[in-house]
Amino acid sequence: MAATRHKTTQEPPVVLPTGFNAWLLDCVPAPGCEVCAANWKQLKAAEGHGNIAEAARHATEVRDHASGVH
Repeated sequence: MAATRHKTTQEPPVVLPTGFNAWLLDCVPAPGCEVCAANWKQLKAAEGHGNIAEAARHATEVRDHASGVH
């Protein structure tokens, strides 16, 4: 009985343009707003852990909240 060989491939990581994460995470929390402050804290924590997708979600929340509610 012959052994079956499986081909495994792994695609190289995607390299985003320099500054893309800064653009993606660009937001300013509204002064004195607890909701914006909480999202900002979570954004920075996610960014620190390298979880840019989660950080981007919090940045979107800050942008939407700061521009829509305030």
